[in-house]
Amino acid sequence: MHGVLERIARAGHVPMHALSPQQARAAYAAGSGVLDLPAQALVRVEDHFFTTRDGAQLLARLYAPSAERLPVLLYFHGGGFTIGSVQTHDTLCRRLSHLAQCAVVSVDYRLAPEHRFPTAFEDAWDALAWLAASGASLGLDSSRIAVGGDSAGGTLSAACALAARDAGLPLALQLLFYPGTCGHQDTDSHRRFAKGFVLEEPHISYFFNHYLRGPADRDDWRFAPLDGLDAQGELVDVGGVAPAWLGLAECDPLVDEGVLYADRLRLAGVPVDLEIYRGVVHEFIKMGRAVPQALQAHADAARALRKAFSHG
Repeated sequence: MHGVLERIARAGHVPMHALSPQQARAAYAAGSGVLDLPAQALVRVEDHFFTTRDGAQLLARLYAPSAERLPVLLYFHGGGFTIGSVQTHDTLCRRLSHLAQCAVVSVDYRLAPEHRFPTAFEDAWDALAWLAASGASLGLDSSRIAVGGDSAGGTLSAACALAARDAGLPLALQLLFYPGTCGHQDTDSHRRFAKGFVLEEPHISYFFNHYLRGPADRDDWRFAPLDGLDAQGELVDVGGVAPAWLGLAECDPLVDEGVLYADRLRLAGVPVDLEIYRGVVHEFIKMGRAVPQALQAHADAARALRKAFSHG
């Protein structure tokens, strides 16, 4: 991991927070595959489109290792709600599909600042509602759906799990790689890993300043599943949501809020599996060429999916 961090530092790229969102997206897309594994070949890789509540047509890429009627993971990519795409997370989604022997549907939700909060959440929820209604017509077992994502995608997954509970839509699992869950980035790990560990404090401020409309959004459960408030101004209730698997990076500003969210879910009676991968940083699950812990996290996540789907 030190070697990766040294190579990143030596590359001397312009810091992301000094770029426009469009430049940042291009830079992230250009570098996203550098440390990733080779792409896994799959029987099915198909682009589908669904319509959001405001009439937008969004891409949902379907991955499946066979033509069988498989359970499905609905995946939301990371990138601070500002960067990232189906393409930047293509290799990861292929790998999860292969290892878990399930279908994966990856969503190109709309990004900030062109689309501010709560658009990403609404797109994610609309994708889940579409998959639940239309999955069977795609040859999927839509009675067994999990939601998952990394970083901001983990936030969207956790929020979708809360919304699914409220809507009476059963989910098999919420698969959360280092999710953002708290509204104010004030945990000890945000201070401890503020600089030098890939995701730096200026990046987080950059992303959230693009995404959030104002201070009040920080207290909304759709942005902050850990400490956000519901419509009545009460701390959001997390009881009764889908079981959770969390894979966290030890040297990550978001590690504390991941642990705190796991604790809140457990206290509410939700089954939780929590793994903290030692000595690695945010984004490590896309560094499989360089970091063995990425391979371990992929295998652990796939095992959690297989177990959750077998109970369906």
